Amino acid sequence: MAHPVGVSLWLDELASALPVLSEAQRRVLAQWCFGMEQTGLCATHTVAMFLGLVLGCAWQTVRQRLREWYWDADDKPGLNRREVDVRCCFAPLARWVLAHWSGTRVALAMDATSLGDRLTILTISIVYKGCAIPIAWKILPGNQKHAWNPEWLALLALLKPGIPDSWQVIVLSDRGLYSRPIYRAILDQGWHPFMRVNGGGTFHPAGSDHRQRIAAFVPRIGTSWAGRGIAFTGAASRLSCTLLTCWEVGYKDPWCVLTDLDPQQCSVAWYGLRTWIEQDFRTRKRGFWHWEHTRMTDPARAERLWLPMALCTFKLLALGDAVEQDHSLPLWGATTLTGPRCRTTRLVRLGWLALRAAHAISQSLPHHFALSPDPWPDQPPPTSLHHPITKAVA
Repeated sequence: MAHPVGVSLWLDELASALPVLSEAQRRVLAQWCFGMEQTGLCATHTVAMFLGLVLGCAWQTVRQRLREWYWDADDKPGLNRREVDVRCCFAPLARWVLAHWSGTRVALAMDATSLGDRLTILTISIVYKGCAIPIAWKILPGNQKHAWNPEWLALLALLKPGIPDSWQVIVLSDRGLYSRPIYRAILDQGWHPFMRVNGGGTFHPAGSDHRQRIAAFVPRIGTSWAGRGIAFTGAASRLSCTLLTCWEVGYKDPWCVLTDLDPQQCSVAWYGLRTWIEQDFRTRKRGFWHWEHTRMTDPARAERLWLPMALCTFKLLALGDAVEQDHSLPLWGATTLTGPRCRTTRLVRLGWLALRAAHAISQSLPHHFALSPDPWPDQPPPTSLHHPITKAVA
């Protein structure tokens, strides 16, 4: 049976993006991706119904094919059946995304989310213009004790081959994810940690004769401080690093960030990029793909389902970004009110709307988009850089 054009396009894309998968695995994955991008949903039943109509075959047959794609090998009927090893896809997925990137610096965000009390998801994503593209993840059973550090360390190691050594990479994380082993592991990859910590820890500034609570460097709204020194006490936790602090109007708590970069080389404002991964969590759930409706409880199956979601998220984001940059507007012959200052629709949804509009008027779409990241946020360095022993700067 001949593949629909959309499936064939995905097959060509996956052949270069994920050569680690077998041809049979890529063929079903292409159907998953085509069905998801057309329906805007990740539900097996809905995608199977749509593909059954497109392919002209029984939707029950398609559903079984889609389900077996994310099953373990032992759960599949027949002999010599293989399961998809999603972990081997992380580095190729990162290379595929960055092949569309302009520039040589990228921000990664680490964060965890949950699906009710069923599943806990640890994710590393590339953040981009208010969105995020998952490139590595680990899904664990919900409400069960499990050490996260080994999982984070494994994800970082799996990603390393997918990012060029010459690029500047910062890795952002929120309070609760900081640990010295993760900080060190990020450094071992040749990347730069940018990890938020609680203000209850201590920091000994270089040139000072005493240490103090991190929160003391930003005692009130409107203060900031930056400098090198030693964070925390005790042989197991002591860390030579840079502390960046800032407490802006409108925030309940200050930002207190640890990094290896010199204060003059970075800005605490970069930490704001981390919030974009939370937008991806919303996109993945009720904001677009509606994964919150899944009845999956098997972490391994859920990990495999995240792969077509990640692929479609990137493709639709790239298309939405092209519309926002006016690269694809000739398809419609009209202007669209977009841009960082007037963005009312996430780029993923904008890309899906553009896809639907192109199909409605029988227009073809470009197959390659260049991502143009916005300049990273910046702010003037605090005057404490000139007075490293000062407690805080008003």
